[in-house]
Amino acid sequence: MLKIVAFNILLASARIINLSLTIYMWIIIVRALISWFSPDPRNRFVIILHRLTEPVLKPIRKIIPPSQLGGIDISPFIMILVIIFMNNFLVGSLIGIASKMR
Repeated sequence: MLKIVAFNILLASARIINLSLTIYMWIIIVRALISWFSPDPRNRFVIILHRLTEPVLKPIRKIIPPSQLGGIDISPFIMILVIIFMNNFLVGSLIGIASKMR
């Protein structure tokens, strides 16, 4: 009985992490796409996107400033790669651990 509960908790955790990381990845994609069109910085949607993504994109920009790449900001691309890695590693690990409990 305890194994089934632990299995379900790990599987549910994996699904929640997968969904959360996927949603966050799409938020970063939307922010990157919107930035190509010079959006109004006072727009509520733009403000929300900025507040959600800037804490993770800013440190990447400090390491690789857009000025080094001809003004192209690759921080969203790098963060998407990090999210994909985290998603595959964390979710895969949790599912692997859960499958051993069955």
